[in-house]
Amino acid sequence: MPYGSKSNDTVVEYSIQAANFLLRKNIKLLVVACNTASSVALNELRKFLTVPVIGMIEPGAKMALSESKNKRIGVIGTRATINNKAYAHELKRLNPKAKVFEEACPLFVPLAEEGWLDHKATELIAKTYLSEMKENKIDSLILGCTHYPILADIIQKVVGKSVKLVDSGTPAARLVEDYLNGRGLRNQSVHHGQSEFYVSDVPTKFREIAEIFLGKKITHLHKVELEELTNE
Repeated sequence: MPYGSKSNDTVVEYSIQAANFLLRKNIKLLVVACNTASSVALNELRKFLTVPVIGMIEPGAKMALSESKNKRIGVIGTRATINNKAYAHELKRLNPKAKVFEEACPLFVPLAEEGWLDHKATELIAKTYLSEMKENKIDSLILGCTHYPILADIIQKVVGKSVKLVDSGTPAARLVEDYLNGRGLRNQSVHHGQSEFYVSDVPTKFREIAEIFLGKKITHLHKVELEELTNE
């Protein structure tokens, strides 16, 4: 479920439950591929888990700074991500001179899930959310929610071609590759593996949305019962 409207305590609780479930699958590394969970629960996960944990915030912030010329960087995300100021703190840590402008865009999630990728209503909402970003002359914009890249075309149209859109998933994936290679953990098998997807609810809706995101069919999808998540 989307975590952006949940309390910090709830996000931490759900994140730990999901992580413990995945640990029972013998994972060797965990990617917290959710900006809200990364901003709220990453430190707690690292305390409790015995495997490396990689989040979205640090790689996204580094990429935004590397892409920016004027160091005026925008961040859009869920209310939870923006309220926790995870990106702002990380950007300032990496470059104290950076100017950071943030905006919560909660309506982007339902618009993405409805598939309204090129809809007048979506463009109007994007213009409303992003008007101050344009006024502040940002040249790099972090798409601080995993739903937002699916709306990248309309966001780019609104902010203009001169603004570089940063999807934290890209540098996070590179970080995973570097980590596995650097520690000799990368699977060297020449055989193709398969992706397994686990959801707690509405698998049909997940399949529909995931296939839009990934651009391929989802074949191995499993609904997880609540007891499987809460069982230690």
